[in-house]
Amino acid sequence: MGTTQITQLPVETLTEVAGFGTRAVHAGSSPDPRTGAVISPISLSTTFAQKSPAVPIGKYEYSRSSNPNRDEFEQAVASLEGGKYGLAFSSGSATTATILQSLSPGSHIISGADVYGGTHRYFTKVAQSHGLETSFTTDLLTDIPSLVKSTTRLIWVESPSNPTLSITDIRAVARLAKQYSIFLVVDNTFLSPYLQTPLALGADIVVHSVTKYINGHSDVVMGVAVLNDDEIYQKLVFLQNAIGAVPSAFDSWLAHRGLKTLHLRSRASSENAQKVAEVLTSNISTGKVLHVNYPGLEIHPNRQVVMQQHRDGLGGGMVSFRVVGGRRGAEAFCQSTKIFTLAESLGGVESLCELPALMTHAGIHASERIKSGVHDDLVRLSVGIEDGDDLVVDVQQALDRATGQANGVNR
Repeated sequence: MGTTQITQLPVETLTEVAGFGTRAVHAGSSPDPRTGAVISPISLSTTFAQKSPAVPIGKYEYSRSSNPNRDEFEQAVASLEGGKYGLAFSSGSATTATILQSLSPGSHIISGADVYGGTHRYFTKVAQSHGLETSFTTDLLTDIPSLVKSTTRLIWVESPSNPTLSITDIRAVARLAKQYSIFLVVDNTFLSPYLQTPLALGADIVVHSVTKYINGHSDVVMGVAVLNDDEIYQKLVFLQNAIGAVPSAFDSWLAHRGLKTLHLRSRASSENAQKVAEVLTSNISTGKVLHVNYPGLEIHPNRQVVMQQHRDGLGGGMVSFRVVGGRRGAEAFCQSTKIFTLAESLGGVESLCELPALMTHAGIHASERIKSGVHDDLVRLSVGIEDGDDLVVDVQQALDRATGQANGVNR
């Protein structure tokens, strides 16, 4: 009996002809040529045999440099982001650090002020000590021309931002970046490639904390960068190997497994978040909520940009709001939920809540936090894929209890 040849539609072809869900399931995946296994085996070996010195049997030599599971994951994410190259790292922070390491000492960075606390920490506490300077602004489009210096090399954007869900017109910033010959990096963690593809909007590099929506099951810490430029890729792939902040084969396999259902999870969490944001907004008139941040609401100040940038105008799975009662009211809300778990991180199948001022953004000075809208009474929700009606009930009962406990407290 002859051996059946197993073939796979090339990733490039999938990128061109297939829909997102098809690429999510098949990009970077092919049946094992030896066993026919539909799901790739986990390649735990750290080293690979060679036929003669410096002549490996296959394409692999040492797993820090490359590994079958990592390669497959990188190919899959690149396909979904519409990029040529994907580079996986051991965390989202490691991804950020490696990109900044590619800049020469003395380089200047322009960043949105409302960014993940870990990103802000790296810019101000680590990159600065390596000779990099960062200017933060709450209005990139307006301020970029006045902030650009002869040494400016990179613009860093989060859209939606963490945690106030502000939206940046990526295409407009990309035009400015190209006008000044500056690279544009967009952190797409809050949306995932299902809802937004920054490379198509003009970004040079898109980054993710894979820990969040891409993996989606709160069991992997990992990051990824996707890009098209050959020269930037050569710099980053060298640093990926030289610095060695790479994910394990098992983590790569888990993240690739999670990626296959990204389109289903992203849409479900977005639809649930819309319901939660609407019930929170209805509580502004009852005196229990001060303000709601959610890109899916018609009242969002940049809703028109959302309609242009996000798939089907969906707002994503993240919501933040200011609760009546100040910090005490916010703490009471998070301690009163029954389905939402009080915990850091986001993007998993389960719903989470947290207080950025005390948790994810605690390392940022209070005056800077407040200037960016991160008040002590701000609650951030990562809305999961549970039944939406159950989440609405949970939010309402927690809100009722929290504002009742905080009644009479100055805010």
